[in-house]
Amino acid sequence: MSQTTILVADDEKEIADLISIHLKKEGYNVITVADGVEAIHMIQKQVIHLVILDIMMPNMNGYEVTQKIRESYQMPIIFVSAKTSDFDKVKGLVIGADDYMTKPFTPMELVARVKAQLRRYTVLNGAKEERNNVLEYGELCIDKDKRMVTLYDKEVDLTRKEFDILFLLASHPKKVFDVETIFQQVWDDLYFEGANTVMVHIRTLRKKLKEDERKDKRIKTVWGVGYSFHG
Repeated sequence: MSQTTILVADDEKEIADLISIHLKKEGYNVITVADGVEAIHMIQKQVIHLVILDIMMPNMNGYEVTQKIRESYQMPIIFVSAKTSDFDKVKGLVIGADDYMTKPFTPMELVARVKAQLRRYTVLNGAKEERNNVLEYGELCIDKDKRMVTLYDKEVDLTRKEFDILFLLASHPKKVFDVETIFQQVWDDLYFEGANTVMVHIRTLRKKLKEDERKDKRIKTVWGVGYSFHG
């Protein structure tokens, strides 16, 4: 997962397309959605590094989306809205947005602000990053740098893909990953018939982690959706 993914939520297709074009020129992966409910669904479905939100959207407005995001995620959020009052700007920042731009806007300025927020987020989380490379859940320890997993202080022999699946799930506890996303993230390839491949790896991973001996499973199957990790 080397490419930064940005989610653009705006019900004005022309605006969303304009933002997408300029961000893609900078090498970002861009996903566009047209309403707040779609935005939340996409964030739950895959890893998003930054969100650009309109305020006035159908089904769920930008304020509501921001509040929902902040219940579980810390990625930067930038409002791009036609609302120009100080009240709207302050409200957006208070509920959890990191920046606020008014329409019409200059694409170059938006790109600059995106880069600044991503840079700031990386710096602020730099101290956490090293710590987050070692995940501990009771008797289970996952060390990303050493690519080593121990259970009750005994090393668990995992294949490269098994380790990558485990670290992906464990680094986002309780987040549900669908099979397609797991395949794309771990195999770094387009998803065609990867469902069986993922299921086989999950099965062997569970066996090696002695999940059959645990009443409360760590790797849970969310039927019809995918898998999630519970420490």
